[in-house]
Amino acid sequence: MEQFAAPARPLVEAMTAAAAARPDLAVAFQGAPGANSHVALTQAFPDALPLPCFDFADAIDTVRDGRADCAIIPIENSLHGRVADIHFLLPESGLVITGEHFLPIRHALLGVGTRDEVVEAVSHPQALGQCRHWLRAHGIRPVSYPDTAGAAALVAERREPGVAALAPARAAPLYGLDVLADDIADGEHNVTRFVVLARGSKPLVGDGPFMTTLIFAVNNVPAALYKALGGFATNGVNMTKLESYQRGASFAATEFYADITGRPGEPNVDRALRELGFHSAWVRVLGSYPQARERD
Repeated sequence: MEQFAAPARPLVEAMTAAAAARPDLAVAFQGAPGANSHVALTQAFPDALPLPCFDFADAIDTVRDGRADCAIIPIENSLHGRVADIHFLLPESGLVITGEHFLPIRHALLGVGTRDEVVEAVSHPQALGQCRHWLRAHGIRPVSYPDTAGAAALVAERREPGVAALAPARAAPLYGLDVLADDIADGEHNVTRFVVLARGSKPLVGDGPFMTTLIFAVNNVPAALYKALGGFATNGVNMTKLESYQRGASFAATEFYADITGRPGEPNVDRALRELGFHSAWVRVLGSYPQARERD
């Protein structure tokens, strides 16, 4: 609680108390009340009790410990790419991806003075990256902070005209700030994809379409990745995302994160996964869930 700026603490305390009384209705999110993750939560779970957490690890721990039914976490943005840390936290979380949600993003500049007075914008690195051209054009220096609405609370606490927050406009009334500029983004297609994390998988109902998220490490031999991915092509399974990342400091073995259309149990997906497993040191499915936006 003390990690949040003072203006956010009463809101965080009230939400935390309500969630503690009904953990079965609680959905955790990273950030202070009013953050984009909070907005996504209210859209995806309109009847849920929002539970704010200071960072991603806290949100995951809250679900793992049973203090919330699930968490909604941003994983990638159309302008600024993947959200840092998530690809490392997900495999170790022990949680399952049970859903996804897409949120169009529009930031606002929130402060206590005028836009011309602002020389610094405080926000999450993702938000700063999504608006870097706009900030540079207005001579505003980006300053990183763990979340967007938390930055608004910090600006409200400091009340310096030269320092503003880049945050959702709905955070302004929560923290007594003015909207100095609205509808800020470096592209019209600014959209963030969120995933829902829970302690166990949920039954998949209907014929889909579905997504499956998995991680794997190929054998350390020439052309291993080429061979491992061949099964998806020959079996007609669409891979919509493939990212590599290094774990540890060896620089010898690369792990991969992938999204595919379909789910285990579908014959073509099963065949593709078997071939992937043959050419990989290990494969782990992180979850299968309904598509919130069709890929095929």
